[in-house]
Amino acid sequence: MKKVLVTGAHGQVGTEINFLSSLLENHSFTFISHSDLDITNEVDVRNAFTITKYDVLINCAAYTAVDKAESEIELAYKVNADGAGLLALVCADNNCRFVHISTDFIFDGYMGRPIQEDDATNPLSVYGASKLEGEKQVINNNSNALIIRTSWVYSSFGNNFVKTILRLCREREQLTVIADQIGSPTYARDLAEAILDIIQRDSWHAGIYHFSNEGVASWYDFAMAIRDISGLSTKILPIETYQYPTPAKRPKYSVLNKRKFKETFNREIPYWRNSIERCIKLLNE
Repeated sequence: MKKVLVTGAHGQVGTEINFLSSLLENHSFTFISHSDLDITNEVDVRNAFTITKYDVLINCAAYTAVDKAESEIELAYKVNADGAGLLALVCADNNCRFVHISTDFIFDGYMGRPIQEDDATNPLSVYGASKLEGEKQVINNNSNALIIRTSWVYSSFGNNFVKTILRLCREREQLTVIADQIGSPTYARDLAEAILDIIQRDSWHAGIYHFSNEGVASWYDFAMAIRDISGLSTKILPIETYQYPTPAKRPKYSVLNKRKFKETFNREIPYWRNSIERCIKLLNE
């Protein structure tokens, strides 16, 4: 029986992993949130491994308030960098496989083509910089770690873009959505399924991988698809980034190249619009 620890249990990916975990045979899961364990406290983290011998740790814990991070710099780095690095170190010391989730925000989005794992990083925000520092600490502390970068995550659980657009479409006759930031939405359930597939395998392929749903969209395209799939009629107008200023800068083009992931793990990745349909169907049920 493999013992799996999942941090960030109340986040979108953590919640999806929890939902799917019962489907895995020979795996025993423990789900913890910040109230259960402070991932930045070395004594607490090491004690957790003293109590239970874990075989895999999936780190879904993160400070994800992108705009708020601009004014809460220390907290963002404490969780996203120091916390991730500590978990990686303790896993290395305990012969525990470590999966860490990172983000497209470590890139500036100026490349203009799908981003590969070894492309130069240049975060534009505190959130992105803290997540990049987290990657560095993970790699420095644990050469056997597996890092998955993802983008534009949504789910039927928690607060996210899909739920926000659905709510606004029901409340308003007209919306404006940014059309000049390009990326790929990621259904958290698709990512959770991929992670659970990885940890079931006997072979382990450490390194950095990119995972998002297939295809390319702007936030405007994303919103239009949500509206149309839901059968709503709210008028949605495209705007440029400068018309909706935010404390944190976002990458203009952060489509992730997923070839390495697909070839290494021999997995197909669903098209973004098909996954939105699956998610909205669940929400309607």
